[in-house]
Amino acid sequence: MLNPQEETDHPLNNLSLIDKLKRKYDLTPSVTLILGLTTLFFVIFLIYPLLYVFKEAFWINNRFDLTYFKLMITDPNKRELVINSFNIGVMVTLITSVISLPLAYFLTRFRYPGRNLLRSVILIPMIMPPFVGAIGMQQFFGNYGSINMFLVKLGLMDMENTIDWFEGGFWGVVLLSTLHLYPIMYLNIVAALSNVDPSLEEAAENLGASRFKIFRSITLPLMMPGYFAGAILVFIWSFTDLGTPLIFNYNDVIAVEIFNLVSEANLNPMGYALVVLVIVLTAFAFYVSKKWTGTKHYEMLGRGHVTTRETDANLTMRTVIYLFIGGLTFIALLPHISVILVSLTPDAGEWYQRILPQSITLKHYGEVFTHSVTFPSILNSLKYSICSTLLALLLGVAIAYLLTRKRLPFQNLLDAVAMLPLALPGVAIAFGYMGSFSDTSLLLRHLPDGLIEMIDPRHNPTFLLITGYAVRRLPYMLRSIYAGFQQTSITYEEASQNMGATPIRTLYKITLPLVFANILAGAILVFSFSMLEVSESLILAQQEKHYPITKAIWVLSQRLGEGPYIASALGVVGMVILIACLLGAGRVLGGKLGEIFRI
Repeated sequence: MLNPQEETDHPLNNLSLIDKLKRKYDLTPSVTLILGLTTLFFVIFLIYPLLYVFKEAFWINNRFDLTYFKLMITDPNKRELVINSFNIGVMVTLITSVISLPLAYFLTRFRYPGRNLLRSVILIPMIMPPFVGAIGMQQFFGNYGSINMFLVKLGLMDMENTIDWFEGGFWGVVLLSTLHLYPIMYLNIVAALSNVDPSLEEAAENLGASRFKIFRSITLPLMMPGYFAGAILVFIWSFTDLGTPLIFNYNDVIAVEIFNLVSEANLNPMGYALVVLVIVLTAFAFYVSKKWTGTKHYEMLGRGHVTTRETDANLTMRTVIYLFIGGLTFIALLPHISVILVSLTPDAGEWYQRILPQSITLKHYGEVFTHSVTFPSILNSLKYSICSTLLALLLGVAIAYLLTRKRLPFQNLLDAVAMLPLALPGVAIAFGYMGSFSDTSLLLRHLPDGLIEMIDPRHNPTFLLITGYAVRRLPYMLRSIYAGFQQTSITYEEASQNMGATPIRTLYKITLPLVFANILAGAILVFSFSMLEVSESLILAQQEKHYPITKAIWVLSQRLGEGPYIASALGVVGMVILIACLLGAGRVLGGKLGEIFRI
């Protein structure tokens, strides 16, 4: 044991704090620079907007004030916003669970002809935002839509007493959100099922347990963490969805109210208060999920199995599977079919009080590439998406490299902050950008006018749209590249550096080529989802010349005459782009596509 004098003279005690950190962590100048720039990016474009929202919600007239939060309880109109949004989130989560649990079980635990094709078909709803499909679904299920007209023709309904199938829009929002989000739930459940040790199920079967009892008592409890990961994502996305309620004119929800308050962001703190409420409720949902699953134990002795437990489906089971997946696929394709039909309809008179349009035309597709709103929106979306993909790629590579190859202080915090946007509603980030980067905010108030116009979304949202898209979709890129780095042996990099190559040259020449497939998959996903991003596009793009595709679809859908038909054609064009991107991502990632959507 060292005496006090020896402890004082110990070499480590004579080192500065910086030197001690360098010995404990890999804080070389280049690593410190990358870490510092990454941290600065998150502070400015993620932490600062969120803090600004909280400040504006609670600090009113230079004092702490809860008036607007009290209004959410005392004002019936505000209270109804919260209740309606919560009801949508709960209903969508429940229905997607009922759909996805048997779907995942059928597609992973049974062998039968056409299974791989069905696995691809059920992911089709991901290729289009639900608010685009809502345009066509109104034509199918409206008071004088195809369904009612079909029933009238059969004599089962009177023309004077048609049914509002969506009851003012609520069930329309639920249906469209469910059909769009059940693949996310399915992918998470499939990933969870793949981690269940099949020997446990085999042991229960050998003891005489039925297939249903095995699923209920063994499989389902063991896959709960994966299920809740998907359930939380589905709840948050449906709870904060903006586009679908807008199209259905179901305006009594939080997201639409926030959208309506954008123009009053600097005058009415209610918008900030609602954003804070959304953030708090989503954070609480995560906390409850983690707390609930954290009190239970899911350890399995048998790990490292290669394949899941599969059996050949008999004739009866095949019939059940084909009927279930076939019926679900048909319903899931209705929004896409309806949008395509609307885009081919010449005008409103051709489909009014008829089951199907009397004639078709391709003229709306020609107008997509000549219209003053639609064609610039395609170019804008391409520009925004390409730039945001490059930014997300740069951030994803840097963060994945730091997390997998370096010892860093607060390493888990960096990972958590990078994944945080996956749990944050788009309306929260977009509204935060609108307020915190306006020329009235403290950050920009003293900057030159020219620089303010480049950053302020009221003048030019290009910079913030690119940054917002990148921040929102960064988790997909990071997940993909992180997995690639983990699967690549570090010995290749060590050998390169032993031969005299610098770490940057090693990364460029050795590591990145080895994880190219992961980079490509992440880039495809970021690009495709950025092309049809809804919340940030609707909130940040205020001027027509800056509209991306989704904002152009929304604006045109509200116009009389040919507006909805051109909007549908533009939606189909966006759908085709997204199909190509997702097919590319699926081809690169294969069965690992579901890991991208896990928290």
